[in-house]
Amino acid sequence: MPESADSTRNKKLKQRLEFYEDLGLAPFYRDRTPSSSQSMQSRLSTTMPATSSQTIEEPRLPRLAPQPRPAPSTATPSRSIAPPQSSRPSLFDAANKHSGETLLQIRDDLGECTRCKLHSTRHTIVFGDGNPKAQLIFVGEGPGADEDAQGLPFVGRAGKLLTQMIEAMGLQRRDVYICNVVKCRPPGNRQPEPDEVAACSPFLFRQLDSIKPKVIVCLGATAFQTLPQTNRSISHYRGQWLDYRCYKRLPTYHPAYLLRNPAAKADVWKDLQKVMAELGLEVKKKVK
Repeated sequence: MPESADSTRNKKLKQRLEFYEDLGLAPFYRDRTPSSSQSMQSRLSTTMPATSSQTIEEPRLPRLAPQPRPAPSTATPSRSIAPPQSSRPSLFDAANKHSGETLLQIRDDLGECTRCKLHSTRHTIVFGDGNPKAQLIFVGEGPGADEDAQGLPFVGRAGKLLTQMIEAMGLQRRDVYICNVVKCRPPGNRQPEPDEVAACSPFLFRQLDSIKPKVIVCLGATAFQTLPQTNRSISHYRGQWLDYRCYKRLPTYHPAYLLRNPAAKADVWKDLQKVMAELGLEVKKKVK
């Protein structure tokens, strides 16, 4: 019985080794314990036929050399990974979206404006008039009846007085740019209301940025308080140089006020002389 058990075990072992060889595992056989290998060979030689010259070895497992652990790297990567780009516009893009636009583009964007209630009573939008590259801009309050009818700023009685003031400075209307805070006539020539100024003043700001004047003359309280937005009285700052962004701003009385108060013309003329000095103009005559 012991011989029969050994024969069966050897047969199974041989079949297992042949199976390993078919799988291509023969090169990975190794002897785990030489003594046991010799014992197995001696037992196989006693049970296998003498004519068999095949040597059966135990399967050898691959010997893997220990791999050194990589040292931590302290070098700074030579290329930085760019952050993912967002499809949303940045705050900087939003701030510069009107950069470099022309007066014609601004007028086209204004269109037949219905942004405030003044559109329901107006006849014509009064955008502005004059030199698109002017060094001097006059900003008024809003169109009157004559301006609403003709579509041009300062063409009524107050406009004629402003023209005389400009000519007294040695300039012509075509040399300057004239516009208003609101582009539609308030009913009864009343003062524009805060919501009307808020709706229309962005177009004024864009006009200024398009022209890039050296001096802005604010005619009256509404223009003074809109550039920049404040509720201070014009009487405390009339004739004083004030900064508005990158522009020099000088508030003075509106020509309509001068028609009601002729004595204030002298004060306004002094203000205009400051403007002339800033622009390098020579005084030729006084305003009438």
